[in-house]
Amino acid sequence: MKDKMKKLLIVESPTKARTIGKYLGNNYKVLATVGHIRDLPSNKMAVDLKEFTVEYVIDGKKKKVVDELVKASKSVDQILLASDPDREGEAISWHVKSILESKVKSLSNSSSKKITRITFHEITKEAVEEALKESRDIDMNLVNAQQGRRVLDRVVGYSLSPILWKKVRRGLSAGRVQSVAVRLICEREKEIEAFKKEKYFSIYSELNKSGQKFNAELIKVDGKNVYKTDKIKLFDGEYSFTSSIFKTQNEADSYIKKLEKEFLVTKVLGKEIHRLPLPAFTTSKLQQAASRKMGWSGKQTMSVAQKLYEKGLITYHRTDSVYLSEKAILDFRKYIEDKFGSNYVVAKTRFYKNTSKNAQEAHEAIRPTNVSKSFIDDGDVRENKLYEMIWKRAVATQGAAAIMKNTTILFSNGMGTFESKGVRMLFDGFLKITGDKHEDQVLPELKENEKIRGKKNWSVGSETNPMPRYSDASLVSSLEKQGIGRPSTYAPIISTILLRQYIEREEGKFRPTVLGQATNQFLVKNFADILSLPFTAEMEEDLDKVSLGKVNWREMMKSFWKQFEKELKLAEAESERVKVEVEKTGEKCPECKEGNLVIRLGKFGKFISCDRFPECKYTKQFQEVAGFKCPECGAEGVVRKTKTGRKFYGCSKYPVCKWAGWKKP
Repeated sequence: MKDKMKKLLIVESPTKARTIGKYLGNNYKVLATVGHIRDLPSNKMAVDLKEFTVEYVIDGKKKKVVDELVKASKSVDQILLASDPDREGEAISWHVKSILESKVKSLSNSSSKKITRITFHEITKEAVEEALKESRDIDMNLVNAQQGRRVLDRVVGYSLSPILWKKVRRGLSAGRVQSVAVRLICEREKEIEAFKKEKYFSIYSELNKSGQKFNAELIKVDGKNVYKTDKIKLFDGEYSFTSSIFKTQNEADSYIKKLEKEFLVTKVLGKEIHRLPLPAFTTSKLQQAASRKMGWSGKQTMSVAQKLYEKGLITYHRTDSVYLSEKAILDFRKYIEDKFGSNYVVAKTRFYKNTSKNAQEAHEAIRPTNVSKSFIDDGDVRENKLYEMIWKRAVATQGAAAIMKNTTILFSNGMGTFESKGVRMLFDGFLKITGDKHEDQVLPELKENEKIRGKKNWSVGSETNPMPRYSDASLVSSLEKQGIGRPSTYAPIISTILLRQYIEREEGKFRPTVLGQATNQFLVKNFADILSLPFTAEMEEDLDKVSLGKVNWREMMKSFWKQFEKELKLAEAESERVKVEVEKTGEKCPECKEGNLVIRLGKFGKFISCDRFPECKYTKQFQEVAGFKCPECGAEGVVRKTKTGRKFYGCSKYPVCKWAGWKKP
């Protein structure tokens, strides 16, 4: 009896390899590349700037992996490349194929051995078996889109960095999209500093109907609205804020004195509202939700999602599509009917449309691969939290709408109009699936022209607030809205600019460092085009066109380089050096007695030195006082940072006292 054909299946991750290995028979060998095995060298540009030919090298750390792949390739009849179903995954497969064909003679000469490509968007037995039936050639359009992005970023980084060394500070580096993200944060800081706060007052009354107390808010005086909305044009959009016509406490108090004891009901409005579930998660929306609900960084979210995907629990986690497969929708509908009843399933199948540019319809949104698994038995706490979010959001898409009754009651008092709002749940619908809580705000039964007594009146002072600093969630949202970056790039963008110390995270918000502001100032002044939002979005669109075979990536690069080279030469010849401002401590240098101590930003974060450097080389560790006493020894508490830039709290007497914690005591 003839032996079965032996096959080698190659993926990126060892975890993924183990999961897939469980589904396949003994005639399959599953190996992992452990990420990229070939890339541009780290010590030179490796790009010819005339023809844009590229020099790739095998990662020195992957020699053992390559040797294992080569050895396994010699003893199999077929090689299946099963890296991730995106541009990056397609490029990894292309690199693997190129290496194997160059090192195994039989692969390049013989037609009996074949190297083919397979893809799947979920790691389940059914999906893997289906993918094995539909092997194909490598899609060079996707590979070229990845090459285009990689080369574009390499050319920009290697060209800008030497100029930054000369004009700002040695050791700096710049990235195409990362620099735009830094600009967004710097522009927001300027907008916050320029914002003029304004005090205003709101007026309320407590009313009583048959013992039921409720509040009403003044919304009109003499037929004019109490509140006005102003808009400010921002670098990346608009910001709206609300203020009141009452600007001082005296104005508010004066109006309250004029109010009568009785309020007249002038209008009772009731409206039934149907609240619909949100679409299943895309990559950016998952990162935003994890940031808002759990305070996670994009990097942390994607790391946990990667584990869930590799374990076969969710579909591919790098996607910009809200599409769900027909089978998934049917499974969700059946689950809801069995678990909650037929009235909790939306009558007509609910579909969602993509709003992001160039969303890949072939990809699905992030969803569970098995709807009956609403939690993970063997997952850690973080995996369970993220999986539960993904499961609820995806399954709820086929849940019935939640129905609520909104009630608005208007009252008149003198020349003023007051308003009370109430809401009552009539049917919880999809909220039964998500578990989101809703508290009814019930108003008493009132009729028009009915009179009701006021118990007390008061005012509340507020201040107009500037636009908030960016968080992980809002920065990703802004990048996506502007068409900048793609699902696989959001988390690395933020991680990179944090690591380069261009920005810092403060209580979950980003603010630019003095280094980030100086670098941004220089780049904006000398490379305005490359740091503009429209230009960056246009480059992303060009890369998307490359992936569709509509644009040649080398021609795209030649066109870009023609203009960029002129800007580089002009900046190097004519630009002025930018001074990186330092923060003064107000202390004299204890060593030279002449200089003043300043806070500088170094490779490992902030440190204190003499402003007479290099004449005086005095330095000491910078410790940011955190405003609490150490719970263990009572010494001053300080803010510290991990190697990745994440803040934590510690004791100023470290290493004598080793207390540390993520939360401020």
